[in-house]
Amino acid sequence: MNERGEVSGAGWGRWGTAEAARELPDGARRLLAQVLDLAPPPPAVPLDEVVLPDCALDDAVLDALRRAVGDEHVVTTARSRAWHAAGMSTPDLLRDRLGRPALAPQAVVRPADHAEVVAVLDVCSTHGVAVVPFGGGTSVVGGLTPSVARHVTVDLGRLDQVVAVDPVSRTATLQAGLPAPRAARLLAAHGLTLGHVPQSYEYATIGGFAATRSSGQASAGYGRFDDMVTALTVATPRGTLRIGRAPASAAGPDLRQLFLGSEGTLGIITDVTVRVRPLPAQSHHEGWRFESFAAGLDAVRRLAQDGPRPTVLRLSDEVETIIGAAGSGRSDGGCLLIAGYEGTDVRSTAEAAADVLAAHGGVPLGAEAGQQWARHRFDAPYLRDALLDAGAFAETLETAAYWSTLLRVYDHVRQALLDALPDGALVLGHVSHVYETGASLYFTVICSPGSDPIGRWHTAKAAAGDAIVAAGATITHHHGVGADHRTWYATEIGDVAVDLLRAVKRHVDPAGILNPGILVP
Repeated sequence: MNERGEVSGAGWGRWGTAEAARELPDGARRLLAQVLDLAPPPPAVPLDEVVLPDCALDDAVLDALRRAVGDEHVVTTARSRAWHAAGMSTPDLLRDRLGRPALAPQAVVRPADHAEVVAVLDVCSTHGVAVVPFGGGTSVVGGLTPSVARHVTVDLGRLDQVVAVDPVSRTATLQAGLPAPRAARLLAAHGLTLGHVPQSYEYATIGGFAATRSSGQASAGYGRFDDMVTALTVATPRGTLRIGRAPASAAGPDLRQLFLGSEGTLGIITDVTVRVRPLPAQSHHEGWRFESFAAGLDAVRRLAQDGPRPTVLRLSDEVETIIGAAGSGRSDGGCLLIAGYEGTDVRSTAEAAADVLAAHGGVPLGAEAGQQWARHRFDAPYLRDALLDAGAFAETLETAAYWSTLLRVYDHVRQALLDALPDGALVLGHVSHVYETGASLYFTVICSPGSDPIGRWHTAKAAAGDAIVAAGATITHHHGVGADHRTWYATEIGDVAVDLLRAVKRHVDPAGILNPGILVP
């Protein structure tokens, strides 16, 4: 089975396995104890003790699915269904730990190729069974929990190959279930890289990147994932779409963008053709200190707009910098900026960027600060596990805005979170994705769980969502809409766009089986 615990390495009720767990640094633990009221959580319920109702699909449906993909690839065990019930948001993990995962699928179906995906959709359309596509299971916005109980999960783990590599055009066609680390290894054998390394990298899949319009930590240099896609293949209940046959085209609206970010509601992406680049010959990361977040933003904007632009450009606010220092032993204060460079001549680029950063008040911290970030770039979800184990609640949200409003959005969202958690919370922020016109804002919230941690978070998240919309920012930059952001998404795009999206869904999915309750307002 391509389940998180057996193939990708994640654990039940946590991001990583117990063997991969990270300990909270002593300094960070002491700081949290001073600020928050921490209480040991109840013991987690083991996966094998989770009880689910029996599969409610009748024999006609199960037999048809088995004919489509093979008997052994239609699984109805409680273990497999529980694994595929939800993503990896903090509420998801807390429900798992309590032995009460979100609405579980009736069965897990594992097609081997595009034709089998089409066949599964035909069966489910005929019998009125909803379908949830599943890649790495890393959604943090409720993207894997539909609004109906009668559904199956289509696990794309068997679609895990590099279909073709075109070294002349520098493109590669990748199947949707291909895990990101495996994709990197297979492309590296050709001397190539995607350069797409989001926080979810260890467990996420190529199809998930496409379906959520993912953005990686090196997006300043490589771009977002949707920027990389030149073509894609989509299975829908109405048939197959193959979109994209040239690097650029004026042949009508770009329908690739209709399915990129569609989160399994308009079809199941089975492969994508993406732009790839040569493996970088050199890599260098370094740290800088700025007196304030506003000062650091000015420097980051200058690099984003006028260059030279680093491959990685990440600015932490004062609170995130303090928390990071408590864990690392640094005591620099101010705001930490990480600049990373990849390519054939990183020294000259880094030196030119250093002139800009210094001119805007930056103080160099040297390569060790950057290397430390690079060594621990995937630690945050593991540290969330450690925080949950220690009795704290930790979760994230993100947005993006134009440069002219970015600091105001930051202030309003941060204050909304603090106001919604009046008994004490730490709100950390950073910028990690930059554009000529603006940037992302990413917030981490650490607070006491209280008697209803999930309810408390929903209240705080709603306050933040209202603040984001009121400030004119987008409700999500790279996490996706899922179920959690649907209300604010509808406000953001307006009634005409909502009607248009619904009309497209009715056309490609007339029975309404594709991930109901997700994305589409």
